[in-house]
Amino acid sequence: MKSKTICAVIMPLLFASVFLSCKKEMRPSLMSKMENSGLNGKDDLNGHLKQAKTFSSDVVKEWLETQMSMLYSPKKSFGVNAGRYMAYSGVALYEAVVPGMPAYQSLSGQLNEMPAMPKTEPGKAYHWPTCANAALAEITRQLFTFREAADHSIEETEDRLNTAFEAEIGNAAIFERSKEFGKAVAQKIAEWAATDHPWSSWPQMVLTDNSPGKWWPENNNPVMPNPLAYWGNTRTIVPGSIDNVTSQPYTYNDVDKNSPYYKDFQEVYDISKNLTFQQKRLALYYNDPMVNGYPGGASYIPVFKQILDQLNPMLDVAAFAFAKTGMSLMDATIGSMKAKYTIMQERPFQFIRRVIEPSTDPATWWKPLIGTPPYSDFPANHATFAGSFTHALTTVFGDNVHFINGTYKGQQITIDGNTIDMGTYDYNSFYALANDIAISRVYGGIHTRLAVEEGINQGIKTAQNVDKKVKFLK
Repeated sequence: MKSKTICAVIMPLLFASVFLSCKKEMRPSLMSKMENSGLNGKDDLNGHLKQAKTFSSDVVKEWLETQMSMLYSPKKSFGVNAGRYMAYSGVALYEAVVPGMPAYQSLSGQLNEMPAMPKTEPGKAYHWPTCANAALAEITRQLFTFREAADHSIEETEDRLNTAFEAEIGNAAIFERSKEFGKAVAQKIAEWAATDHPWSSWPQMVLTDNSPGKWWPENNNPVMPNPLAYWGNTRTIVPGSIDNVTSQPYTYNDVDKNSPYYKDFQEVYDISKNLTFQQKRLALYYNDPMVNGYPGGASYIPVFKQILDQLNPMLDVAAFAFAKTGMSLMDATIGSMKAKYTIMQERPFQFIRRVIEPSTDPATWWKPLIGTPPYSDFPANHATFAGSFTHALTTVFGDNVHFINGTYKGQQITIDGNTIDMGTYDYNSFYALANDIAISRVYGGIHTRLAVEEGINQGIKTAQNVDKKVKFLK
């Protein structure tokens, strides 16, 4: 295995040397900017004297919870849209409250084709949680089109929060003005979002190269649905965010057992034959299935919500973190899918069934612990997502943060005949989460180690590009 310099570690022995290189890229934590004043919504009603930093982030947590209810075990697939939902929701939230954040500036003019945003009225007061509620309600309504007709959670959350905020403000003019502004911002963001996927009308992609080393669908259907085949052609949120972020896999070699390519797949096979209970649990925890799970990368949204619950930032920092993390996650998704459909490297099941444990009988085929997604191996999607997500969080909250991921706590799962609670995982840094997510895909038998190592690396580079190209602070 060739040496790698990546900012998130897959094996513990690499941690000390690599993590230091990540820290050099960190911006100072913005948590120090938070001020938790005791003001309520009835004070300082004139002008913008009451800033977003004087309000809690409870409104953001409420909307994350609502979005999570629709993303969990959905009746209809939403593909790999989760990062897109988070990006546009985060930007809508940020733009709805940034007039109450004097040190920050609008992202209009910085993001890819983003339109000019509505303006607040000079000298008029706004209640920023009400602005946030209106923006998140409207953007969720516009984006989450896969929800069932009987699902009224958006309206229920919006109305419940509006009732509370109206009573808190005690001023009808401020309440209505705040609602109108937040909704106007979200409508602009939704119109912008609707133009990011011109490929939706393109002809379907039909695969033609089924030669050794090339990915081919396990169901043998060469017709690729557009949301998978062309997701890499989606307009990025940040111009240039995925430029020069992708590395290359090892050179194909199915003859020399000592070649890096052969050894990469051999390792997946060897691990699969000796999986420990904890390795199986990790693989199943971060599998994120369509049923009883958060598919398509949607699990990053409940993780983000738990981080807000545990760190409890004020509204300004929560909005900043939501926007930055979502933007990084969306663009990392685009970059990962673009690389997948360019490189088209085979999956472990293909190499193992053809070379390591050949068989023409499907009943005896080697099978991974978890199901293989319907696209190629390199780079690993979840590792790429995790690299971008955790790097963005680290630049906001710092690199020494303890948090608990209990996304699937309370859910029962059977491993080796034993039914257990999936439980929680404790972490002392966001990068440690990325490490677990990445290596879980190797344990699951669906990715090689190089695919997850370079996936994390690609995700971090994408988030670093976002950090370099977008200026939130004035």
